[in-house]
Amino acid sequence: MPQESSHAVRATAPHRVVVIVDENSNPFELGCATEIFGLRRPEIGRDLYDFRLCSPAPRTLMRDGFFTLTGVEDLEATRSADTLVVPNRPDVGTPRRPAVLDAVRRAHERGARLVGFCSGAFTLAEAGILDGRRATAHWQWADAFRARFPAVRFERDVLFVDDGDILTAAGSAAALDLGLHIVRRDHGAEIANSVSRRLVFAAHRDGGQQQFVERPLPDLPDESLAPLLAWAQEHLDSAVTVSGLAARAAVSPATLHRRFRAQLGTTPLAWLTGERIALACRLIERGESRFDVVARRTGLGTAANLRALMRRGTGLSPSAYRARFGPASG
Repeated sequence: MPQESSHAVRATAPHRVVVIVDENSNPFELGCATEIFGLRRPEIGRDLYDFRLCSPAPRTLMRDGFFTLTGVEDLEATRSADTLVVPNRPDVGTPRRPAVLDAVRRAHERGARLVGFCSGAFTLAEAGILDGRRATAHWQWADAFRARFPAVRFERDVLFVDDGDILTAAGSAAALDLGLHIVRRDHGAEIANSVSRRLVFAAHRDGGQQQFVERPLPDLPDESLAPLLAWAQEHLDSAVTVSGLAARAAVSPATLHRRFRAQLGTTPLAWLTGERIALACRLIERGESRFDVVARRTGLGTAANLRALMRRGTGLSPSAYRARFGPASG
């Protein structure tokens, strides 16, 4: 009998995340999956996931022969996965093992959620489950991917793509962004923030942000956005606008826009809206049931605006979010 679709965490047991490790797999993305889904969370008071590693071979040589992975389960473990993380590796032109592709197809057919980090999108596409679907991968493989899999709706300049039951992330660090997005989707903003604090990583970078920015660091120390962002986060309940942010930074709105693009890969308005939605989620999780109050305290104005922006940002209305992540839901 097919298992229940894994779009939500099961109430009776931790959601099972299984990672397939194949020959020449990248250790960084494996580490990201282990860090986000595999570690115990004593600060939270419960395990968020049941985490397993598996491989099609008893000994798996990792990328460039740096080390060998042994002692993990075989591909039979994929049959019980609620979320299956597929292999990624730098040799994108080498076909994946048929046994791995069969395991991915079976998981998809029974409703498991599938995740591809970095070049993992090649595994998903080779398994034949991405045709007509949205996906991304590291920018350096964009042209090769599009040429090989023209039926996939490839999105080049994004951090990650959430296409419902199939999620893909761009290169390396974007695996952390997607992993935290999955935690937020499964367990809410408060839990995701707790995990991000332990990682010492940004709690939320929207998937639509650019894969890389114009420069990794500002040319001048006083161009850093950090003080401005910290101030804005403390004043989300007031009428903070893009022009107001520019005035506080003593620059023109156009200059502020360029700095946001360069340093954060997004726009000032998109950043403000994302921060306000994140705050709304936290307030609802903490028990605030008056949506007009949530809208006012987050600077979103009206309950109608709150509903529209939360649905766009989280896929859930405020009422549905409260039912899933509010105090009574636990």
